[in-house]
Amino acid sequence: MSDHVATIIDQWKKERPDLDPSSMLVIGRLSRLTRYIERALEANFKRYNLQSGTFDLLAALRRNGEPFLLTPTQLQAEMMLSSGATTHRIDLLEKRGLIERMPDPDDRRGTLVKLTVKGQELIDEAVVAHLETEDELLSMLTASQKRELTKLLEKLAQAFGV
Repeated sequence: MSDHVATIIDQWKKERPDLDPSSMLVIGRLSRLTRYIERALEANFKRYNLQSGTFDLLAALRRNGEPFLLTPTQLQAEMMLSSGATTHRIDLLEKRGLIERMPDPDDRRGTLVKLTVKGQELIDEAVVAHLETEDELLSMLTASQKRELTKLLEKLAQAFGV
């Protein structure tokens, strides 16, 4: 079975037989799959009036457990974002009543971000749909293949520190 990336490889082999384009098979497919997966996930988030970034922020608060409270710096680290991008997401979600800012009792100058009941209800519903979407995207793989792919991707992620 061939795909667009395999066609590109065949073209390079014909035009530049002196090169080894085999890494393109992995990187090209990862790149194309990433774009496809991101579109599928964004379509699901849209059902909840969310984007991947706002979903990530709500999910970070929810999965950290009660009292569903983190500092902006902790959220920034969880999502690997700049402080400006984190603040923008906090502002968006606060306007919708999904989170609230509170003074940090341990730091007079600090702020805490707390998931509201409305935010918890939304993320609890959205995360179920998110996992269903991810399961559907991987449905053609067996459990063994998923485990193997997970190990390989983990190895790459560790190598790059991401």
